[in-house]
Amino acid sequence: MIKLENISFSYGDIEAISNISLSLPAGIFGLLGPNGAGKTTLMKLLLGFLVPASGRGEIMGQALAEKQKSLRRGIGYMPESDCLIPGMDAVALTAYLGELSGMPRQEAMKRAHDVLYYVGLEESRYRQVETYSAGMKQRLKLAQALVHDPKLLLLDEPTSGMDPAGRKEMLELIRDIAKKESMNIIISSHLLPDIESTCRQVVIMNKGRIVAEESIAGLKKDNFNIYEIKVVGEQAPFFAKLRSLHCGVEEKDQTLLHILLPGDVAPAALFRAAHETGVQIRHFRQSRTSLEDAFMDVINEANGH
Repeated sequence: MIKLENISFSYGDIEAISNISLSLPAGIFGLLGPNGAGKTTLMKLLLGFLVPASGRGEIMGQALAEKQKSLRRGIGYMPESDCLIPGMDAVALTAYLGELSGMPRQEAMKRAHDVLYYVGLEESRYRQVETYSAGMKQRLKLAQALVHDPKLLLLDEPTSGMDPAGRKEMLELIRDIAKKESMNIIISSHLLPDIESTCRQVVIMNKGRIVAEESIAGLKKDNFNIYEIKVVGEQAPFFAKLRSLHCGVEEKDQTLLHILLPGDVAPAALFRAAHETGVQIRHFRQSRTSLEDAFMDVINEANGH
């Protein structure tokens, strides 16, 4: 679906995208990174709003730097910032943006009603857009991105400003779009639970570079198994025994420990170590690595920490 080779872009003397290469098949992907990582700049490059200083790319088999107008017709974009025109109602605005994407007027109007119903704005579709709440504006931005039935959907912070109920509904819509419409989707968000609930694959950016391109499951998996245990007894000999097995030990409080087992050490080794050093294990369970933990590990490694 998307192939980029050695793409770079600068704002004056500031390099925003630094020699990135990327190959994404069809599907739904999360785009992650700290503020200033280059996520929005990358989306604007994909849209043709910005022209790369070097490198080349393809989207849906079409060269990135060529026929940008026709390329944009196949892409729906939901920006983080408002793209709404005051004085227009939601139907008129959505239909107008459909026409700008190349749709005939009648078709754009019919489709506008359909997508506004789909995103849950059917009852307020004739209200002027400046009267909308933050959550309603997010729904409208999604509707205008869908109106021309694109093959690729770029969503920049799609749940920004939404309350918990609205955020949940937006994520359900995104999952439904990916499933029913067979649409390719890239979601940029700083809310990692949003990415985890909608995507299986992620691309992580840092300082204009791609530092990871991986499945979420693969990203969360490492060479260690993490166990949460509570022990009663003298801990120092127990810790020494664990470290002799190359286990990591993190004290959460006086009794709760996180133990990181290397891949070649079985959990039974914890019980043997406890027996040999005279402590009792009162609580034992495997702890899962969160996407946030995995994300921070990738960023810290990229920063040399």
